[in-house]
Amino acid sequence: MAEYKLALEKREIAGKKLKSLREKGMIPSVVYGGKEPVLGMSEYVATEKVLEKAGYHSPIDLDVAGKKQLAIVKDVQIDPVTRKIVNIEFHAISANAVVEATTPITIVNFEASEASKIYHFALTQALEEIEVKAKPSDLPNELTVDAGSLKEIDDKITISDIKLPAGVEFADKEMDSEQVVASLYDPAAEAAAREAEEKAAAEAEEVSAADVPSDNGSKPEEEQPAEAE
Repeated sequence: MAEYKLALEKREIAGKKLKSLREKGMIPSVVYGGKEPVLGMSEYVATEKVLEKAGYHSPIDLDVAGKKQLAIVKDVQIDPVTRKIVNIEFHAISANAVVEATTPITIVNFEASEASKIYHFALTQALEEIEVKAKPSDLPNELTVDAGSLKEIDDKITISDIKLPAGVEFADKEMDSEQVVASLYDPAAEAAAREAEEKAAAEAEEVSAADVPSDNGSKPEEEQPAEAE
């Protein structure tokens, strides 16, 4: 049994009529993976809460008009203007089958590292999630990486530093294990570099302005021819 649960009502409405459904506070959805796709709908607030917790990585116990179905979220469509959910795609899964899921990467203990405490470096995360595969009951909510050993500016966290839980593996076996997950940078050095660039640009503007001849709108005086003696 999954940690998260959501009740779906079956729907007949489709196409342009879905607008009226959304106006009533319902989210349309489709459940794929069975013999045929199942059209569903669910109450907006309750659905949003489940999606925030389950994400794309945790199985959800769907109750589709009284019929139980384990599923994971495969896609969520967001309105670009209102930023509200307008449609959800679920994928039906079996409790004993290995499935793929997108799992967030969380970096911990950076504040305890020498890089942070002594050198005051900062950490930028380049890879925030990754595809893994496992049985639904083994799918992790997140993958944590310990950054407590970071010290030098060239130190970084790579995929090889991610410790997978038992029963979990990366979906892409050909993935580069040295792909960077997070790296260090020096905020003070970058701020000084920006200040130097801005100062140099300002000085260049001053020099350029000084080289431009002034023009007050007057014409140069013409030389008069010498009088003949």
